[in-house]
Amino acid sequence: MKQRLKSWLTSLLSKAGAIPTPMTDVAQVRHLLRQLAPVLTDKPLRRLGPKGDGGYLVPDDLHGITACFSPGVNDVSGFEQDCAELGMQVFLADKTVEKPPTDHSRFHFTKKFIGASSSGDFMSLQDWVSDSLPGHQEDLLLQMDIEGYEYPVLLSLPESLQQRFRVIVVEFHQLDLLWSRPFFQLATAAFEKLQKTHVCVHIHPNNCFPVSSLNGVEIPPLAEFTFLRKNRVQNSQPAIQFPHPLDQDNTSNSSLALPECWYRH
Repeated sequence: MKQRLKSWLTSLLSKAGAIPTPMTDVAQVRHLLRQLAPVLTDKPLRRLGPKGDGGYLVPDDLHGITACFSPGVNDVSGFEQDCAELGMQVFLADKTVEKPPTDHSRFHFTKKFIGASSSGDFMSLQDWVSDSLPGHQEDLLLQMDIEGYEYPVLLSLPESLQQRFRVIVVEFHQLDLLWSRPFFQLATAAFEKLQKTHVCVHIHPNNCFPVSSLNGVEIPPLAEFTFLRKNRVQNSQPAIQFPHPLDQDNTSNSSLALPECWYRH
């Protein structure tokens, strides 16, 4: 409810041109969206997880990935179950729950939040991986939905570990705050860091909130992004079909397609 109220208030302020911080120039926002435009690669997308919330599209390039790290435990674990059935060890972490909603012999749960550093109830992604797989150097998969903490977590991630994640799936929150210059700078830094090693291959808006529209730019407050490591991409071209045939709505609200300003330039 708090997130819904915050998104509604932000959308209202945006439409009124009253973001309570210095506003981001529209050209900067458009430039960021151009940089994030998804591409088609030689690896077709497949769906892991349920047909609704908790399912994600990933490149069909999973052979050889030995473990999935999934911070943020939802009330469904279909994505993680599918990863486990593919032979991956699956590491889950969340301080707010006692255990994942389902059990699997390849599940390993840590009752902590994942944050920028290890302290108290928080553990850094680097420490989590190191403690879970000491001496391990094989490819990994990251699927992260941690309610806005994704930005500092990604910025604190060493590039050497970032390179080990062949596939990265992140639900990015508060994207409608890109019109706020301080938040824009934080989000841009996280996206630019990701794009040093990976390319965006899919974006799917979460339809729990309506699109925020300002200055001719439409921004979904929440969206699921899928990235593939650059050295796994042989050929690429701009993706222009949204929604993807395998996309599914997150909620019973009206369907929400990725706005064209995110991929048609």
